[in-house]
Amino acid sequence: MKLNEYFSDLDRAFEEAKNPTDAVYMEAYMRNKFRFLGIRAPLRKTLAKPFFLKSIRPPESSLKECVSVLWKSPWREMQFVGMELASKYKNELDAGYFELFEFMIVNKSWWDTVDYIAATLVGNLFLRFPEEGFRYIEKWRKSKNIWLIRTCIIFQLKYKEKIDEALLFSLIIENRQQNDFFIRKAIGWSLRQYAKTNPQRVIEFVKKSDISGLSKREALKNLN
Repeated sequence: MKLNEYFSDLDRAFEEAKNPTDAVYMEAYMRNKFRFLGIRAPLRKTLAKPFFLKSIRPPESSLKECVSVLWKSPWREMQFVGMELASKYKNELDAGYFELFEFMIVNKSWWDTVDYIAATLVGNLFLRFPEEGFRYIEKWRKSKNIWLIRTCIIFQLKYKEKIDEALLFSLIIENRQQNDFFIRKAIGWSLRQYAKTNPQRVIEFVKKSDISGLSKREALKNLN
């Protein structure tokens, strides 16, 4: 299928399913930062599923173009489709895709896209290309962009025994004094996930690291 046909069919399917009433509530929930068609997650995933089929979706060589088009859409649902489409190729991508994921993180940024991109896309690519991944983490952690910093803190959420504890703890230490809610929440979330694998190390770290009250509560939520 040609790209123009792919997007035409995708737009048509979503346009026919729009719900202006739900859109009002969805936009309010996201603090009116984005416009919505009003398609809730279960229906959105059902509508998108045919477009993710290997026989239908564009070749990997067109993925960057596809994501760029979807990121330019005024509808938030299309950014969700873009990141979920990228995940279908995740084991085919080379290290050059860190650049695309950075673009996705810093444009139209909010937790609803950044968290998925960090834990699913960046996390998977980092495991496959750690040398290049470390270069991007070093770049992002020095930035002043809270979404890149949040990505550094949470990209290992799914790692379990593969987690780089030293990297995680160093990222937390250097950001523990940040006042930003999303950074403090990310610190607690990452520690809570790591506690599922190594609870004693998390307890010890929390006791001596002087992280914020919010981060501490999140980190120990399932241990108390």
